[in-house]
Amino acid sequence: MKLPQSVSGDELIKSLQKVGYSVTRQKGSHVRLSCSLPTGDHHITIPNHNPIKIGTLSAILTEIAQFHKLSKQELLNKIFG
Repeated sequence: MKLPQSVSGDELIKSLQKVGYSVTRQKGSHVRLSCSLPTGDHHITIPNHNPIKIGTLSAILTEIAQFHKLSKQELLNKIFG
């Protein structure tokens, strides 16, 4: 699956809930998500923009994939597939 070109911050936040993330806080247009696993906690900040810039989206998904020990392709299939 290719990286989606026009994903809003709201869409990404809803999609990341499928892999265990929940909204922790919000300050302005940035939303902090957290995920707790037995291996530790992970926090990531998502810009609530429409659309999220492709480089920003790629960096966010790469970081999440590394934390969950998945390839970026596997993560894309889980949250957008």
